[in-house]
Amino acid sequence: MASISREANGRRTIQFVAGDGSRKTIRLGKISQRAAESVKVHIERLAAASQTGYGVEDATTRWLSGLDDLLLDRIAAAGLAPKRESVRVGDFFESTIASRTDLKPSTIIAYRNVQRNLTECFGWDKPLRTFTQGDADTFRLWLTTNEHLADNTARRRTGLARQFFRIAVRRGLISSSPFDGLPVSVRGNPDRFRFITLVEAEKVLEACPNSEWRLIFALARFGGLRCPSEVLGLKWADVDWDRGRVRVDSPKTEHHPGGAFRMVPLFPELLPYLRDAFELAEPGAEFVITRYRDAKVNLRTHLTRIIRKAGIEPWPKLFQNLRSTRETELAETYPLHVVCAWIGNSQLVAAKHYLQVTDEHFERAARVDESEAVQNAVQQAHADERTELNATKPISRNPVRIQEVAPKCASLQEAGMGAPGFEPGKE
Repeated sequence: MASISREANGRRTIQFVAGDGSRKTIRLGKISQRAAESVKVHIERLAAASQTGYGVEDATTRWLSGLDDLLLDRIAAAGLAPKRESVRVGDFFESTIASRTDLKPSTIIAYRNVQRNLTECFGWDKPLRTFTQGDADTFRLWLTTNEHLADNTARRRTGLARQFFRIAVRRGLISSSPFDGLPVSVRGNPDRFRFITLVEAEKVLEACPNSEWRLIFALARFGGLRCPSEVLGLKWADVDWDRGRVRVDSPKTEHHPGGAFRMVPLFPELLPYLRDAFELAEPGAEFVITRYRDAKVNLRTHLTRIIRKAGIEPWPKLFQNLRSTRETELAETYPLHVVCAWIGNSQLVAAKHYLQVTDEHFERAARVDESEAVQNAVQQAHADERTELNATKPISRNPVRIQEVAPKCASLQEAGMGAPGFEPGKE
């Protein structure tokens, strides 16, 4: 059993007998008697566990994880709990990333960016357990003001930071993540949408330096493939010429059920560029794109030059807007769930980040409105005449009054039945 004592200066302490028979003291400081009683319950549980060898109750384990460092250090000094490990934020990111052998190179780059941002903002040596919600707010603001990142990019990096701090919670290094509650979901930005028309696409294709670049552009614009991951991962064995289908492996969605690959139609707009590349491919070539597979090759930079060569101003999100354009086109003809299966996203993501409202939609709506306006005007004129006629003879809503003015009808029960037969009976 533990006991609570109050010193002359108002500070309270808890005393208990350890397993070796020695008497231990834990100083609580100036707290209320009620708070001291709550601490005493957990101290008794910890002391009993250390003496009997049984596990600590879950409630006490959660209580320990939420304690501040000062009180936890005093409990640890009394031999009732391990001392909380002090881990520097830079070291934690370094060890966590190194332990994840399952990560793709692009994911490692994203994690390294967050590690760099956090250590530049707070320093490598800042203890992980000293991060507060205020620090999380500071980091979010720092990404946009110091790094000059777009809002969606800052949201992504904040979300990655939250992932790491949640890992620290599961490892017992901190009690809660200071990044919980910050907005991390990426928002759609219509200002960065751009519909790439067929005329513009043809100009870009003519400006491409070779068949492989024409195919890269066509796979994104007419096939809706992600670039570079899905375009560079496409193999000739994935092309089913007979059935008119292409298997597309998707590294981005492979961790989702059924998201490892999808089947895409061999669209007529895509077919000539795929055939041209196939005829020019080296015998035994495995991948469809072979000349631009080096990780040092920046396809966005190359495409920007090609677009400018075509006399067009490069648009935002070069490759994503090509996919967005294709999904918008397909949604005009096919059910949305089918289009999403071909493009490789959900209907929610499509509506939020891909589907666009184009000039053609407005022009088509204006043409429909103009043709319907004349027809509606003629129909409305006839309707007005009928409405005016009906207004001269209002319909009564009183069934009793209708019965008063209606002529009396003979009751069917009073009339006799005619002789049976096909002809009615004669009177």
